Amino acid sequence: MEALNQFFSSDLSLWGLFLSSLLGATLLPGGSEVVLVGVLKIHPELLWPALLLGTLGNTLGGMISFGMGWALPMTQQLKHVDKVRNYGTPALLLAWAPLIGDALCVAAGWLRLNPWHAALFMAAGKFGRYGLVALAV
Repeated sequence: MEALNQFFSSDLSLWGLFLSSLLGATLLPGGSEVVLVGVLKIHPELLWPALLLGTLGNTLGGMISFGMGWALPMTQQLKHVDKVRNYGTPALLLAWAPLIGDALCVAAGWLRLNPWHAALFMAAGKFGRYGLVALAV
């Protein structure tokens, strides 16, 4: 176990969590929750840095998806996108959710919702999810 702890230094663990969170929030599949659990099992003293870096990475990934949606031409109105428009940026509290999270971020960008509000609601939802995962550890 000591060799494992040395291999996964605290800095390396946090960078790995950040990258996993960033990539997992884009259109690439990933399991950043598993990485968070691993980091906290090996380095329980890194609870707050892990929560903050995981949230930051996941939020930045969500904003990349948001930007991709912003870049899409608005050629037609889509039925399901209207639901995102009705709820506005608070819908992005669910940006962490499997299957719908990426679509919400892209739709919010496509609708040109306020990016600052989008980032705030994304971060709040993602922090809540990581917080619940951390409590389970």
